[in-house]
Amino acid sequence: MELPLVVGVDGSDSSLEAVDWAVDEAARLGLSLRLVHASLWERYEGARPSFGTDRPAEEVMAQHIAASCAERARLRNPEVKVSSDVLPDDAVTALLHAAHESFALVTGSRGRGGIAGILLGSVSLAVAARAVCPVIVVRGGEPNRQGSFGRVVVGLGDSTEGTAAVRFAFHEAETRGCALHAVRAWRRPAQEHVVHPLIADDAAGAHEERASALLTDVLRDAVRNHPQVEVRRQAVEGPAHKVLLDASSDADLVVVGARRHHGHVGLQFGRVAHALLHHAECPVAVVPQRD
Repeated sequence: MELPLVVGVDGSDSSLEAVDWAVDEAARLGLSLRLVHASLWERYEGARPSFGTDRPAEEVMAQHIAASCAERARLRNPEVKVSSDVLPDDAVTALLHAAHESFALVTGSRGRGGIAGILLGSVSLAVAARAVCPVIVVRGGEPNRQGSFGRVVVGLGDSTEGTAAVRFAFHEAETRGCALHAVRAWRRPAQEHVVHPLIADDAAGAHEERASALLTDVLRDAVRNHPQVEVRRQAVEGPAHKVLLDASSDADLVVVGARRHHGHVGLQFGRVAHALLHHAECPVAVVPQRD
């Protein structure tokens, strides 16, 4: 049985955008959709006796959020199988637990009560940094969320960190019927800027060639396995996070890898993923790569 696509919901505008995106994604991939809302009302209500017959307001609210999001998903695409759960836990713990039985997790970029803007909510950040499955944070403008540009971008860093992200990105491009743009950023060491211009140009050319060679090497198997996907390779001089932020402006999805270290419980991704999750102009997928 295929694992479901799981989306965390809390009733915020951001999570409703995540629901809409997740419904479309589930339809593309032929997956069921599971909506998860985390609520701690049981923990606190259960600690004291109740002599009334009325349901606690927190329980009513939690059930309402889950049910209304499920109804929204069904209305958007009646052919997608939708289920919903209210889990008695904090949001991060609930979603990280759900990740073990998920194709991928989907979250909004801001939670309830968050200040509108470009910064990422704490729940989405923690989940993206620690989940054992891919995490997609839905952000950016409506054209990007709706897939208007026909382009998936994958950022490639070290060759040992990109294989899972590459497979995910190719699968996304294939199911969307769009192009895949593979990007590798490169930079010259500071001392190369002070040598003779001709020597500096030769050194820059060597750095660009190495970046292009890495792209070819990392993409080789995926290109062979997905011959119908149009692939565009680009080695770009500059900081990786800035290069990918620029690429996100006209992309439907940016995919990056994140190495997961066994036994490590903190945030497990670097500057590039962190910058994209906070500032990208399109949805961002963080794909874990195990040691």
